[in-house]
Amino acid sequence: MKESVYKLIEVVGSSTESWEKAATAAIDQAATHLRDLRIAEVKEQDIHLEDGKPPVFRTRLLISFKYHGEG
Repeated sequence: MKESVYKLIEVVGSSTESWEKAATAAIDQAATHLRDLRIAEVKEQDIHLEDGKPPVFRTRLLISFKYHGEG
């Protein structure tokens, strides 16, 4: 079996509906720029509040993807 290497990045997704939708938005966006996504780990969740505006749910994720190297 060939060894594999994975790289980790941290991303933050946001949604006015839920933390789950915020996480999905982050994963969907990462998937448009990266390939071979493997695991997404929720690191933190918070709600951004601003006067009179609906709350914004934010989910911070650590995402791993297979590293293919340069060239």
